[in-house]
Amino acid sequence: MNMIEKTTVAISPTDVSHRKSMDIRSGDTVRVYSKVEEKGKTRLQAFEGLVIARKHGSEPGATFTVRKIASGVGVERVFPLYSPNIDKIELVRRSKARRAKLYFIREKTAKEIRRKVKNLFGIALPDLTKSLNSAEAESTKEEEVAEEVAEKNAEAVEAEANEGAENTDTEATDEAPEVEEKAEEAPAADEETPAEKEENTEEKAEDTPANPNASEDAPAKEEEKKAE
Repeated sequence: MNMIEKTTVAISPTDVSHRKSMDIRSGDTVRVYSKVEEKGKTRLQAFEGLVIARKHGSEPGATFTVRKIASGVGVERVFPLYSPNIDKIELVRRSKARRAKLYFIREKTAKEIRRKVKNLFGIALPDLTKSLNSAEAESTKEEEVAEEVAEKNAEAVEAEANEGAENTDTEATDEAPEVEEKAEEAPAADEETPAEKEENTEEKAEDTPANPNASEDAPAKEEEKKAE
């Protein structure tokens, strides 16, 4: 018979059988010590919280999600079950859960915080999802109003520009006949008025010298005419 040789493939340098035997489930509280490298040195960092999900069973890619609250803020980390960066996993407390995924705890903690604040201070905190939706709706409304105002302003500016152009055209047309009338009414610079003509004739008469012989010759001529 041909015997099939069995070969084992190392999934991870860690103790795989020990990690499988831990049987981490949703609802358990665990403390995970992960390795952190800083300036060429490694140190251990502990992360303790509630296991809210376990995925891929005991396969090589198995993971589990741990959630904790740090300074009033929910923090979640996903750890590979067979990761060599995990030094060790401690099971702090085991509890029974009726669900495989405890994602509802995210909303539950927020509701509990709102309830506590309301009981202590009498102030009801708003729901973040509703407030975000309302804020988005308000922002969209504000944007629409701003666009409408900008369009109205642009239309008003165009209307004012058109009115100004029309007014300038009408003023130009009104001024043209007035200029023509003034040109017609104004006398020509070369033509002389009747008063100026009379003054010129008087000046010419004064300027012409009197002939002395004319007065002496006039009676002599008259006598000659009579004698004839």
